[in-house]
Amino acid sequence: MTGLLAPLAGTRLVRKFADSVMVRHAHRRVAALDQMDVAKVQEHTLRRLVRKAKRTKFGRDHDFARIGSVADYQARTRVRDYEWFWQTYWKDAYPRLDNVTWPGFIPYYALSSGTTSGATKYIPVSREMVASNRKAGFTTTALFRHAHPDAKLLTGKFFFLGGSTDLRKQADGSLAGDLSGIAAREVYDVLRPYVFPPFELSVVTDWDEKVRRFAELSARMPITALSGVPSWMLVMFAKLKEVTGAKTVAEAWPELRLVIHGGTKFDPFREVFKREIGSDRVKFCEVYPCSEGFIATEDPRYNLLRIVPDHDIFFEFVPVEELGKDNATRHTLANVEIGQQYAVVLTSCAGVWSYLVGDTVAFEKRTPPLIRFTGRTKYFLSAFGEHLISEEVESAVAHAGRACGADAIDFHVGPVFPPTGRAGHHLYLIEFAAGVPDLTKFAQEIDAELTRINEDYGPHRVNDLAMGMPVVRAVKHGGFAEWMKARGKYGGQNKVPRMDNGGTMTSDMLAWFDAHGW
Repeated sequence: MTGLLAPLAGTRLVRKFADSVMVRHAHRRVAALDQMDVAKVQEHTLRRLVRKAKRTKFGRDHDFARIGSVADYQARTRVRDYEWFWQTYWKDAYPRLDNVTWPGFIPYYALSSGTTSGATKYIPVSREMVASNRKAGFTTTALFRHAHPDAKLLTGKFFFLGGSTDLRKQADGSLAGDLSGIAAREVYDVLRPYVFPPFELSVVTDWDEKVRRFAELSARMPITALSGVPSWMLVMFAKLKEVTGAKTVAEAWPELRLVIHGGTKFDPFREVFKREIGSDRVKFCEVYPCSEGFIATEDPRYNLLRIVPDHDIFFEFVPVEELGKDNATRHTLANVEIGQQYAVVLTSCAGVWSYLVGDTVAFEKRTPPLIRFTGRTKYFLSAFGEHLISEEVESAVAHAGRACGADAIDFHVGPVFPPTGRAGHHLYLIEFAAGVPDLTKFAQEIDAELTRINEDYGPHRVNDLAMGMPVVRAVKHGGFAEWMKARGKYGGQNKVPRMDNGGTMTSDMLAWFDAHGW
C-alpha cells in the first residue's frame, strides 16, 4: 500500500483518494486473512525462521539444521523466559548480538521493565521485526477500515502518542529505547505527511512539555486517529481541552474517528473515554503488542482480539497450570482449546525461541483465532489462597464503577497482612476521573462481583475469617502519574503496575502517597 501512497501527500482531494486506496487494500487484506489456512501458514513461518537462524549460536546449539517440523522444533527447544535468554546468550555479547540468536546486526533494543520485578529488559528488535510490527499496523488499520469503510483516516493525521524517539546509542551503533519511539523512527517517509507528531517534536523527552506542545500543535491539525496507552491518552485529553477551551475532545478534534488502545485492560477506561471524547462517531480498537512481537489486534466484526498468523511470528500456548513443568503441553494455533487459560509463547524474527512472554490469554474461537487478554503469568492475587487473575480484578473494578457512578481511571491492588490472629485484606488504591464515590460501597461492589465470578474468592470471605472485606483508598487526581515520574517511568508506554501479590509494592506505594499528600 505504501507504494501507492507515495505521491499522495498534498491536497485534501489527494488525501481523499489516498483514503479510498486504503479501503480497497483493507478489503483485499481481510479477504486474504479470512481465507488463510492458519495452521499451514504458522508451520511455514516456523520453518522459515529456523532456516534463517540455523547458523546462529542458538541455531547450532539446538541443531536447527535437522528441524523439519513443529514437533522437531519442540523436541529441541524448551520454553524459556527473558532471564534465561539474557544469562545464557545475550548478557556476555550485549549489545553486539550479531548471529547470537538471530543472524546479522541488531539495530534496536526495546527497553521494557519486567512488570512485577521492575528490572529493565533489553529486547532485540531486528530489521525483520521492524517490518513485522509495521505489517501488524497495516493489518490493524485494514480490519478497522473493512468494518468501517466510511470512517476516513487518511484525510487527516494519525496521532501516535508514544515515547521519545531520542534513543540511546549503544557501543556497536545500535539504539535502545521505548518500542513506540523505535516505531516512530521507522515510519515510512511517504507516510510522514499522514502522521503526527513531526519527528522534531517526537524527540522531546520531558513528558509534561511534550504533552503541552502536542496539545497546542494538534489543535490546529485534522487528527483522525489516536494511538496510545489509555492513562496517558487521558492526560493528553485534559491538556488538549485546557489549551483549546473545548468541552470535549471531539470539539477540539472534530475529524477524530478512531482511538487505538493497548497495554492495559480498557474496561475501566471505556465510559470516561466516551464522556471525554463526546462523540459516537469515534470507534475504539484494541491492540496487543509487546516488545518481543505484535501478538494480536482487534477484529471489529467480533469485538475480540485476532491473532494474525503471517507476521513472521510463530505462536505456542502453554496451559497456565503446566507452567514450569519440563513436559508442559505446547499447543499451536492448530490445536488450542476454547476457554483454556494459556501462557503466550513466541518464536520471532528477532531471535526469541519458545519465549515465555509473561501474558495469559483465553481463546474464544479457533477459526479465526480470537482471544481475550486475561492477565500476566506473574500478575495475580493469591496472598490468602483466593486465586484472582487480573481479568477478574479489572472486571470487578469496572463493575463497581458502573454501580457507583464513578470511573476508575487507574488503580493498583495488593494484600495487606495485619498482625497475627487477624484476617488480611486487599487494598485498592484508585484514582477516579471526577469526584470520589462512597468508598465503602465501591469496596462492597468489588467484593460482590469477585464472589460472583471467582469460585475461590467467596469461600475465603466467609465470616471474614480467611480474608476481610477489601478496602478502597482514593488517590488524588494525578497521583499515579507523579508516582511514575518519581520512579523514572513517566509517560510513553509506561503503565502503573496493577497487581502485587507480595504486598511490598502496595505498601511502598501507599507510603509514598501518604508522604507526598496524594
